[in-house]
Amino acid sequence: MHGRWDNSRQYKYFDFAVIGNRFDELTKKYKVCLATQSSLERLYSLVSVANRWTGPISLAVFVAGDDELYLLQLYLSYLQNCFAPIRDAVTIHLAYPIKRAPKMVRKFLKSDYTNFVCDQPELTLKKLMKFRTTDTIKWRLKNPYPQNHLRNVARKGCQSDYIFLTDIDIIPSINFTQNLDKFLRKTQCSNNNAKCAYVVPTYEIDNRAKFPHTKTDLLRLSKRGLARPFHQKVFIYNQYATNFSKWEATGGSAQDETIISHNVTNFEFLYEPFYVSTDAVPPHDERFLGYGFTRNTQVYEMFVAGYQFQVLTPIFTLHNGLQSKKSRPAWRERQNNLNRKQFEVFKKEIYARYRRDPLQMLQPKKPPQTKQKTKV
Repeated sequence: MHGRWDNSRQYKYFDFAVIGNRFDELTKKYKVCLATQSSLERLYSLVSVANRWTGPISLAVFVAGDDELYLLQLYLSYLQNCFAPIRDAVTIHLAYPIKRAPKMVRKFLKSDYTNFVCDQPELTLKKLMKFRTTDTIKWRLKNPYPQNHLRNVARKGCQSDYIFLTDIDIIPSINFTQNLDKFLRKTQCSNNNAKCAYVVPTYEIDNRAKFPHTKTDLLRLSKRGLARPFHQKVFIYNQYATNFSKWEATGGSAQDETIISHNVTNFEFLYEPFYVSTDAVPPHDERFLGYGFTRNTQVYEMFVAGYQFQVLTPIFTLHNGLQSKKSRPAWRERQNNLNRKQFEVFKKEIYARYRRDPLQMLQPKKPPQTKQKTKV
């Protein structure tokens, strides 16, 4: 199968494998495109995203082997048949590992998915996932998911002036696209070098709670313990620099104009907000595979390069489910440790590129001080 290689020649990409019926029209209508990525088993979240995001969506999907490619085609046909926002707005780019390259494209009939129930996208996908081969399942467990590769592919698939880069399970608030579009049409970056990234606060919400219609509704859920900042319990540094206390101090309804709440002034390493910017921002480094040091290294390079992060209000995004460390598999920590070693090289390269080390990442660690014994 034809396609293009990634830089390491480990993966092949197929840009614009599926083009939404109104993707070009929506690209002209909105100044911003949502770029996201997913593996096959998480693709059901696309329904929630597409129902809230009314602009163009550029989605990169990763599959491994003949079985996953077939199931992807089958599930996408089901999604397009059942959900008009996906059929119209979503353009899909395909990526697969060369070690599990599909050898044949299996044809299927429309009758293969007509028995699926349209209002059950998650259950439908779970049923399909049972048809993956044992070999594919074992391979996926041993090999890291190349999320940075996919983020780069999704970004390049956007044709708009601005890109809102997210993960597939991050759901925009009501009227998000229209309000963000109005903001982007009249905003001017306050940074003299025109390097701005607009941070969208992200919360995780209890599965028992209804999706909040406004920021005020979200704050009510937060007071009841049914919503909290994303990753607050799992890894607080993930979103801490956003300064949620400051954001929560301002009101806001779904009809209010989108404005800048405040600047991020306490940037810390490991910060990884979901943000809106142009595609001029640095690419995601593809040496970081799997989990750990994937998004935050790209955000760190933006910070070193002089980007100003500005937090927007009252728009927000949500992740379904309150997360806990217990729900995280052991293999994630193993991947994190491998990527930590990659970072030791990466931070030196960043210094060489920009000649700046604002967080003193290259400062040698001071040895622990020992108390001197006093002579009696």
